Amino acid sequence: MANIKRKKGIIAILTGGGDVPGLNPAIRAVTIRAVREGYQVIGIKRGWGGAIDIIPEKDADNSNNYQVLTEEIVNKAGRTGGTFLHSSRTHPGHVDKASVPEHLQSKYTDEKNDLTPEVIKNLDFLGVDYLIPIGGDDTLSYGVHLYKNGPKVVAIPKTMDNDVPGTDYCIGFSTCVTRTIKMTHDLRTSAGSHERFLVLEVFGRYAGFTAMLPTMAGAANRCVIPEYKFDIEKLTELMVADRKNSTSNYSVVLVSEGAMFEGSEMIYKDSNKDAYGHAKLGGIGNMVSAKLTELSPKYNNGKPIDVISQKLGYFVRGGDPDAIDSVVPMAYGNLALDLILKGIHGRLVVLKNGRYDNVPLDVVTSSKKFVNVEKYYNIKRLRPHYKSFEMQPMFIMTSD
Repeated sequence: MANIKRKKGIIAILTGGGDVPGLNPAIRAVTIRAVREGYQVIGIKRGWGGAIDIIPEKDADNSNNYQVLTEEIVNKAGRTGGTFLHSSRTHPGHVDKASVPEHLQSKYTDEKNDLTPEVIKNLDFLGVDYLIPIGGDDTLSYGVHLYKNGPKVVAIPKTMDNDVPGTDYCIGFSTCVTRTIKMTHDLRTSAGSHERFLVLEVFGRYAGFTAMLPTMAGAANRCVIPEYKFDIEKLTELMVADRKNSTSNYSVVLVSEGAMFEGSEMIYKDSNKDAYGHAKLGGIGNMVSAKLTELSPKYNNGKPIDVISQKLGYFVRGGDPDAIDSVVPMAYGNLALDLILKGIHGRLVVLKNGRYDNVPLDVVTSSKKFVNVEKYYNIKRLRPHYKSFEMQPMFIMTSD
């Protein structure tokens, strides 16, 4: 398979980081368009993990590291969630000694190793002319690094946090919002039946878009986000008031996983970090729940209010994509091919102000995307502003 060229060349595609609904439709779009334009398409497995594990030898068994993609393969997978190419959080520029592939262990012996030369060698071995990584800011930040070292890269943004800079929309965000709204409404029946607070922890390490949009859509009374450290006393007071004003005597708050109490830092599950330096978050939802129960008597005539606490987590990232996460990946995949057919690379395909476009790839590492608190978040009411919607894009809060 290696180094077999067709009329126009070879395109490789990979998916990195957390899975989201919409990845397989993006792979499908790239493959079908590319094959019909005369390219061969190679799917690299497990994101950057497969890119470093390839053994660049003619007779080596690399079936676990890449595969040739056909219309038949991607048509079936394109109707499903997740990524059939699989994924990982591998960072080829910072590979732990213990994670260096076996065939490279004698060559790379430092505690942290930069395997970028091996990635480039492997892409050359496959005869890759263009690489399309699909990922969030971590996966794509390495894509920027790789591009600066030679390979031609055209990137597609995905993350349910919707926090990749330069674009208003990332694959996975709509399904995440859709599921969050539905699951919140499903859990209302229990909260109302028992007259409790409902606390739902949602995705959002550094950006609060996945808490803001469902709250704006009416799924919750309040939300707390990473961009603003909140006063738990104030949240309790507001939640008790919301509960009193509810005919079923309950209230709901969405808590971003990266939200922080006033005067504190992020809550981590443990001290272990992934290849990109991120410790696993976990526990803020439960901590908010405990404090609400503890403080509620102060605002509820001396009586504590029980809490239903639920971490939505993988429930919103598993399963099939919604309509938007079926259509946008199709468009992004074709946008990537449009660029490649013109010989353009070093770009990120995006949605800006409701229109498809592309921007320089290095926007991923040159800026950050957060909720504009002053513009969109009411810090006194701990919920979104409901004003100034004229001429805003569909999902309101953009990369500005």
